[in-house]
Amino acid sequence: MAASFGLPPAAMRWVIVCYVLSYALLSFAGGALGDRIGHRPVFAFGLAGSAVAYAVATAAPTFGWLLTGRVLQGIAGGLVYGTAPAIVTAGADRVGRARRLGFLNAALGLAFAVGPIVAGLLVATVGWRAVFYARVPVALAVLAVAMRGLPRRGGGAARGLVSARDIARRSVLHLGALPFIAFGGNFAIWLLAPFYLVERRGLGALAGSLVFMLTPLGITLGAPLAARLAERLGTRVTVAAGLLLEALGLAALGTAGATTPFAAVAAALFAAGLGLGVFVVPNMAALMEEFGSHQQGAAGGFAFLARTLGIVIGVLAWAEIFDATRGSLGFDVAFERALLAAGASVLGAAALATVLRANTPLRRE
Repeated sequence: MAASFGLPPAAMRWVIVCYVLSYALLSFAGGALGDRIGHRPVFAFGLAGSAVAYAVATAAPTFGWLLTGRVLQGIAGGLVYGTAPAIVTAGADRVGRARRLGFLNAALGLAFAVGPIVAGLLVATVGWRAVFYARVPVALAVLAVAMRGLPRRGGGAARGLVSARDIARRSVLHLGALPFIAFGGNFAIWLLAPFYLVERRGLGALAGSLVFMLTPLGITLGAPLAARLAERLGTRVTVAAGLLLEALGLAALGTAGATTPFAAVAAALFAAGLGLGVFVVPNMAALMEEFGSHQQGAAGGFAFLARTLGIVIGVLAWAEIFDATRGSLGFDVAFERALLAAGASVLGAAALATVLRANTPLRRE
């Protein structure tokens, strides 16, 4: 992209920021709107908007138009993600809700695992525009399935809209703080592990991406497992255990050097993803239980808002630690400090999960 528009690599940060910020804000708004007018039309509008956004980005004649496409993509994506949890869990009881959320988060983890490889192949063989163009028919196909498969009625209510008081409750803020920290910590891997695998360990782009896949693969396997663990161990224990495992994976990766066995590196990457997958499902289910049946769109949107804002703040924090240290102390020390800081933050979240009041949803059922 930078070469295509004749810009420095640093300018490409806006390609990420324009999408992430608009997506973060619209996920909550989209979920709340779905509670008002119905989740089906909001979800469908988001899919249609995604197709338009991909087309705009594909044909962008200037960098400004590319950023416009990314903002549109974030807005449309927020409508999709904001309503997806409510759609997936509609009509489910407490146990069924956790299992369905496990499926949803497993699908997201699988997409994170496969997406970078497909995108890398498209960039290498066709060009960066193909990454957007290839998703236009996918969005339209999903839209067609949604219009045929989702019920026309239900999934929305013209009463009981979410209010600031609903969000400001201590239990909701506690449950929202946990994914804020957990996803922010995990994205230290997404930000810095590729540099470690390719630059420090000498892996090629393809080999590095295959090793890197272990983190989202861990999320994919951990998410459906989490619902069963929560049924047996209770929500509080499962949430804390998932966060602890993620923290250990981050810390282990932070101590990896140029001679660390690849098996140990792979285990750390997988453990960080597995822990996040085990954590996110019971936490998300508990958060959605904090809201009424007519506010499930806002609840799911708030869950995605919390994790996305955590990603933004986390990436900025780990990048600052890494950049401030690398120049004077070298790559190894900078990598270690950033990953250990991320692990420490997630360890703090695990401690927070264990001290929540007994009358919050994080109690043994």
